[in-house]
Amino acid sequence: MTAHGPRQFGEGPLSVVASAIYTLLVVGLLFVVASVPSIVLLALLAQDASNIPLAAACAIPVGPAMSAAIYAFHHRRRDLTDLRPLRQYWHAYRLNWRAVLPVWLVGLAWLSVVGVTLANFWLSGFPSWYAILLLLVGALAALWTINAVVITSLFDFRVRDVIRLAWEMIPGSPRSTLGNAGVLIGAGVFAHFTADLVLILCGGVFLRLLVGTSRPMIDLVTDEYTVPAPSSDSAPS
Repeated sequence: MTAHGPRQFGEGPLSVVASAIYTLLVVGLLFVVASVPSIVLLALLAQDASNIPLAAACAIPVGPAMSAAIYAFHHRRRDLTDLRPLRQYWHAYRLNWRAVLPVWLVGLAWLSVVGVTLANFWLSGFPSWYAILLLLVGALAALWTINAVVITSLFDFRVRDVIRLAWEMIPGSPRSTLGNAGVLIGAGVFAHFTADLVLILCGGVFLRLLVGTSRPMIDLVTDEYTVPAPSSDSAPS
């Protein structure tokens, strides 16, 4: 019994864990379903450095799928009797796919340029320290892309505002930056020892982790860049 009365079914710790696992499985499956075009195209694409731009083009459908998963995980209901991950996912997909595509395409373009340049680095004649600079640019581009997708998924900002905020949050929310970097490194290592397709199939786990590591940034954007809705108590009579 709690201070507010007896605990209802679906509110206990086991129910909270069960709801988290159920949401993870459903949203992860929906992410895979929404990413099927990318999965099929990547499976047909030869693993060659010259195909990096084509691989980026194949990954375009992953952006809206990621956005919907981030929204569904962020708005997950803890009550086992009130779970709606399927409805939340497709609602978010329909709501956000147009907004997330511009920032996703910008991120893919930057990562493609860095990837192609690094793949042909020793043929370019650039000094060796330039490779370190390219790796830094690639890391910043990846962090910016994650921030932009998260912000677009959860807030209604103009694209140019998202572009600016995503950059500002890299130094502005260091906990999220370090956490997101850790998740990206983990995903990269996982993909290296398996395959890009396996990464997509297990993408729900990494996206759930990203929602957790992005929490400080989400809270900061909410507090600093949004206007709280007026409470019912302060509404005029």
